[in-house]
Amino acid sequence: MNISTAIIAAFLALSLGLGIMASRGKEMSLEQWTTGGRGFGSILVFLLMAGEIYTTNAFLGISGWAYGKGGAAFFNINMLNYVIAYWLTPKIWAYGKRHSLISQSDFFVKAYGSNALGILVAVVGLVALLPYLVIQLKGLGIIVSETSYGAISPTFAIWVGTISMVIYVMVSGIHGSAWTAVVKDLLILAVVLGVGLYLPYHYYGGIEAMWRAVEAAKPGFLTLPDKGFSATWYISTLLLVSLGFFMWPHTFLATFSAKNANALRKNAIMLPIYALFLLFVIFAGTAAVLEVPGLTGGGIDLALFKISMKTFNPVIVGFIGAAGLLTAIVPGSLIIMSASALFAKNIVKTLRPQTTDQQTAKLAKAMVPVFALITLYATFGGGDAITLLFLMGYGFVTQLTPAVIGGLMENNPFTKEGVFAGISAGAIIVAVQAITKFNMSTLLPTFPSFVHDLNIGFLALSVNIVVCFLVSAFTKRQAVPAAVKS
Repeated sequence: MNISTAIIAAFLALSLGLGIMASRGKEMSLEQWTTGGRGFGSILVFLLMAGEIYTTNAFLGISGWAYGKGGAAFFNINMLNYVIAYWLTPKIWAYGKRHSLISQSDFFVKAYGSNALGILVAVVGLVALLPYLVIQLKGLGIIVSETSYGAISPTFAIWVGTISMVIYVMVSGIHGSAWTAVVKDLLILAVVLGVGLYLPYHYYGGIEAMWRAVEAAKPGFLTLPDKGFSATWYISTLLLVSLGFFMWPHTFLATFSAKNANALRKNAIMLPIYALFLLFVIFAGTAAVLEVPGLTGGGIDLALFKISMKTFNPVIVGFIGAAGLLTAIVPGSLIIMSASALFAKNIVKTLRPQTTDQQTAKLAKAMVPVFALITLYATFGGGDAITLLFLMGYGFVTQLTPAVIGGLMENNPFTKEGVFAGISAGAIIVAVQAITKFNMSTLLPTFPSFVHDLNIGFLALSVNIVVCFLVSAFTKRQAVPAAVKS
């Protein structure tokens, strides 16, 4: 075992130990397992939601896009989602607190008085979470294999990481995710800052000099092209990600875990500062453009690690690998817990109302290894590049945004029938696109290129909203619970 592998193994053991210890002294009811008894303060809520920023997509996808797509990678530096969060998440928390909600689907059931809608939202959430968890596992395998210098195969790394994650999720639930997030965020900041600053200065003499060198070698590399990843794609993708950021089932669940609404407002203020550190990931990917040439296809996701292994000694590489490992395990644990809770509470319990809360809690925990095996099968079956999988998941969860906003309004313009039809229409478009790979040029071949570059997820959201309003206008309005003022 080389020193790099030993460091990675030590951090894996630490995360497993912390995850298991997090359950001490707690009665793990379903509410405690999923929301931490709604007792998390600003720091833990921050760490849980920060996990959505620094996943394996940050280490692999963002640096890979900086290497292979240039200026298009900057859509990841997005602050609009936190402006939305400042106003939206406290209202979601207050509604959840008032009605003792413990999942995203619970919100829809309560706000619209429809169990069928709750099941639909659970299914959409599960479909979105699968590719997102695949991202984490693929990333875990790539990171550990690369930074162990091939001593550990991707397959072995994925199996060991998944088993560790499953163990502490079953034992501690969201508490385990919160404890391991502390270690992860301290390590990730050190690695991102260190690598993102050192590489440009080491190879180019500075950050500005790096931009100039890359632009001279590849003119126009840092600008958006007229076609493809154009300004239309950039704006529609940025809006899609902003509106969907807090619509992921596991992020919705993390919102419920807050002690009070003020913790969420503080979180929305602090997260943009934390997100700015993604710039250093882009610096690292850009530094690799001229120093590690020739990466193509899915290989661009390796840019950060290829240049790091070329530059640093095995000890530093080991810490980089450990940080990457934790970027997979922490969000992965939240994802798999949310998926299991959605299935047990919002599908099984809805279809079998006689199921007790205790039985539901046991089923949720039992589903953790089941969903892990399903995701492992999908992971080993291949797939698209990291960022493309990431955006596909966003296409699904963003379909929930209009109905959430409507459900928090005193005079909700939507009916349960309208919401059901709108979400269904949007999700079908995203699903068909994922299967057939059609784009706007396929649908509207005679339209100009700026229309062709529109993100399909944004198109699906637009159709969703139109359908939702139309169906709501033609269906009988029913009173829906008003949102809690916070």
